[in-house]
Amino acid sequence: MAVAFSILLARFVYLQVIKGEGYRHLSANNCIRLQSIPAPRGLIYDRNGALLVDNRPSFDLKIILKDATPVPETLSRLSRLMAVPVEELQEKIDSKSRRRKFKPILLKRNISRDQLAVVKAHAFDLPGVIIDVEPRRNYIHEKCAAHVLGYLGEINAGELKKGNFPDVRSGDAIGRDGVEKEFETVLHGKRGGRQVEVDATGRLVRVLSTVDPVPGQNVFLTIDLELQKAAETLLQGQSGAVVALDPATGDVLCMASSPAYNQDDFIGGISHEKWRVLQEDPGHPMTNKAIQGEYPPASTYKIVSAIAGLEEGVVNTHTSRFCSGRHKYGNRTYRCWKKWGHGDVDIFGSLEQSCDIFYYRVGEDVGVDTLAQYARGCGLGKPTGIELRKERPGLVPTAAWKKRRFGVSWQGGETLSIAIGQGFNLVTPLQMAVLIAAVGNKGTLYRPRILHSIQARQGEDPVEESPEITGGLPAGKETLRIVREGLRRVIHGKRGTARSVKIDGVTMAGKTGTAQVFSMKKKDRDRSKNEPLDYLLRDHAWFVCYAPVENPVIAVSVIIEHGEHGSTAAAPVASQVVKTWLDRIGYFENHEK
Repeated sequence: MAVAFSILLARFVYLQVIKGEGYRHLSANNCIRLQSIPAPRGLIYDRNGALLVDNRPSFDLKIILKDATPVPETLSRLSRLMAVPVEELQEKIDSKSRRRKFKPILLKRNISRDQLAVVKAHAFDLPGVIIDVEPRRNYIHEKCAAHVLGYLGEINAGELKKGNFPDVRSGDAIGRDGVEKEFETVLHGKRGGRQVEVDATGRLVRVLSTVDPVPGQNVFLTIDLELQKAAETLLQGQSGAVVALDPATGDVLCMASSPAYNQDDFIGGISHEKWRVLQEDPGHPMTNKAIQGEYPPASTYKIVSAIAGLEEGVVNTHTSRFCSGRHKYGNRTYRCWKKWGHGDVDIFGSLEQSCDIFYYRVGEDVGVDTLAQYARGCGLGKPTGIELRKERPGLVPTAAWKKRRFGVSWQGGETLSIAIGQGFNLVTPLQMAVLIAAVGNKGTLYRPRILHSIQARQGEDPVEESPEITGGLPAGKETLRIVREGLRRVIHGKRGTARSVKIDGVTMAGKTGTAQVFSMKKKDRDRSKNEPLDYLLRDHAWFVCYAPVENPVIAVSVIIEHGEHGSTAAAPVASQVVKTWLDRIGYFENHEK
């Protein structure tokens, strides 16, 4: 008996004294646990307070291995009830390289209401299986402004190691594109937590204490939801982009890129099949064509050439040049788009009728490097600075650039192509919108902005961002007056290339453009008028405009890929966008009164 009691006493001492602290810690963890509460992301609104993106509850299926013993049997039951292969559930567990028995492991995100009911009904047969309710991103208007808003994606191990996201944990989603990415730190919020008591199977007994999460700040964008929808409807079935700006502030009123993608596909991880479809789509739906699409500006570039010619004194309002439809330079003949020519043309008529011959000669007189100086002064050849990443700079070629790039000298004939917006020239639709907006507001270049204001807490007044001036057009008042009058005649002149898109009661100014996709000999181009070209070989269609001429409230840039003619493909889209905006702000009602 003495030996037996000595053994028992020694065991008590070992458990209570030597191992006591460790067992007390295990005991506490078995009954009291800390649970993280994710913070809802901030909401995204349009300029008028219309909700674009919010959050809705997501029921996430998780398992705590410590409570799920025996794990194989629990997974087998769960597999039958959820109609999910047990191998898939096991794979989720095995994918966690650092499995902690007390930490929940995500098995399936955003289960349906029916699945939720099944799990709840069989809770006693599924020890360790829990349902976490977490906020899930909800893009209210499917595909609307997808390239502006962006999407979310789960953070990866490499990003976690860098420490750039201090309040983000494995399994959390972060912004991957657009506004969601650019304003991640504003939208994300701060997670909370709670201390809970659980029973032996991991079921909640009671909540001991709670620290509420801090929601992310709300963001108000400059875009107008209804105008955005109208632009996207006009682009439906076509590849291209529409950008509309407020010439007085640089606010982006709409930015549409077609085709678009569904942001909901990325929540919780996009499937391999859906990602493959997006990548193989010839329309490139993942590309924001408004800021990433680089195109020859075609005749819209004649705005730059006109400014350069007027400022350099090679043309003025008295200059008249004869267009026969052909221009001989060296041993090559350069043609006008109108094969029989425009006859005598002055600076106003050159813009109104988009005469190539007039601008061939401007290019000859000014030179490529001087043209490049004016193009850069007009905001081309560099990013505009909009608060969206991956913006492309376009290209303003010079003689030195060609020498560096190709190792050969610049040829004089290439300047002629540059002067009419062909050749090496590349611009984005946003750059052209900024340029035409500056012409409309009489010379001020604004940094286009997508962020209107930030609301720190619900109920507080949003703090508005201020417009930012980045410079002025390299043009004097008289030059701008001449160019503006020429652009007005494009729509309201008797021979204007866009006279068919006039809006009753509104004076507009604009410029058409038709950008060659590839070089084609005259005989082939003549034949194509009778035999339709392959879609991918057709010209791109451009149109830029602002309205009303007297005091512009909107400037629009439109590119329709392979639309062939700016006057018939792009101009009607821009005209309808202008009309929609003027209706939105009550312009017609006020002017009728």
